[in-house]
Amino acid sequence: MTRDPRQDKRMPSLFLPLAILGLTLPLLAQNGGRGGAPAPPAMTMTISGFPDGSQIPVKFSQAAPGVAVGEGNKTTDDQVHWVVWNIPASATGLAEGVPKGSQLADGSYQISATGPMYRGPGAGANGPFHHYTLELYALDTKLAVKPSSDAFETRANVIKAIQGHILAKAVYGGLFRRPQ
Repeated sequence: MTRDPRQDKRMPSLFLPLAILGLTLPLLAQNGGRGGAPAPPAMTMTISGFPDGSQIPVKFSQAAPGVAVGEGNKTTDDQVHWVVWNIPASATGLAEGVPKGSQLADGSYQISATGPMYRGPGAGANGPFHHYTLELYALDTKLAVKPSSDAFETRANVIKAIQGHILAKAVYGGLFRRPQ
């Protein structure tokens, strides 16, 4: 009996935050305060490039044509694929092709293990599909976190700063393995 790799929950899980189009770790948004208002409706995330839980298209990966040499992922260790935070509360989405740079035009910040840019999935052609998890948080505050030269340190600082400020969370998943 063969197993469908997309169903095996024991496979590696890597974090990206949303914008492959949007794609993994936290893509952080802010929202109004809690006050005494009723709970807001559940937050949802949709990505036009692929259905939740399905395979991530190559065009959103490190295997896409035109991805610069040196921007690939050569490890199975946890990676900071993309963290975006302080997205304005008025934002309803992220467009493909977010430009490189620590601070974006809308005032939000971004970082990945490759620098201040989106970094797509990079799982090798040999082995199982890797699971990529995209997390989107609505916060009640703007974070006083600036990107450092270390993406892992910055991610830890962002995660620490959101504690106690999360109003809602949406999660989306994708699978990737480089084509043979």
